[in-house]
Amino acid sequence: MADRLMRVTAYTTLELADVLVKGHDFETEQYAVVDATADRKSPEHVKLQFEADNMTETHLPAHMEELRFTPEQARALAADLEEHAARVETALGESSA
Repeated sequence: MADRLMRVTAYTTLELADVLVKGHDFETEQYAVVDATADRKSPEHVKLQFEADNMTETHLPAHMEELRFTPEQARALAADLEEHAARVETALGESSA
């Protein structure tokens, strides 16, 4: 991802995640960078950012998505992710770490 918009550091949440990009006339699987963060000084919201690798993607220009959450929304999303992670672990026969 040489044309990356997001900075990737030791603190980036996920440096490499699978992503499915869909449009009306295309669908492609690639990698993405995902980061959950908040501003260091005077944070006003929690940010969930992701950027799909556009090196092989021909339908989308280089871009980054950013979702902004209140603390309550961030906790609701985290709880939902935990619940679904547990379901997938159970289905795959894995145990929680």
